Amino acid sequence: MALVKVEVASPKKAVVNLSTADLAIVHYVAVMTAGQSAGVEQLFTSDFKQKVQASEDKTNSRSEVVSFLKKQKGEQLNFKTGTTIVRESGDYMIAKVTMQFENFTKTDLVTLFNDSDNWKVSQ
Repeated sequence: MALVKVEVASPKKAVVNLSTADLAIVHYVAVMTAGQSAGVEQLFTSDFKQKVQASEDKTNSRSEVVSFLKKQKGEQLNFKTGTTIVRESGDYMIAKVTMQFENFTKTDLVTLFNDSDNWKVSQ
């Protein structure tokens, strides 16, 4: 696990470099943990779905997730993160992303696809 300090950029429309799966994962962590809204539409595929397992399982659509993330206020967070590649091919990757905060740990299984030389999160 690496210690990460996420800095939030201006939420103006920005093009984010997602030319590699690694860059897409780093941006995913910034979006999910610190309200980084620049390039958020670019990060997710058009058919993106977020499945949340809790006491009641829930599935969120792309528009629900993007809308929620755009409303988040960015702030500097200190946390440790680790990424394990579960499965990988030339244009497909599943990564386990673990984000360890002070009081809890969040684990996401992230599915990425290479879509016209840009890696995007589909699940």
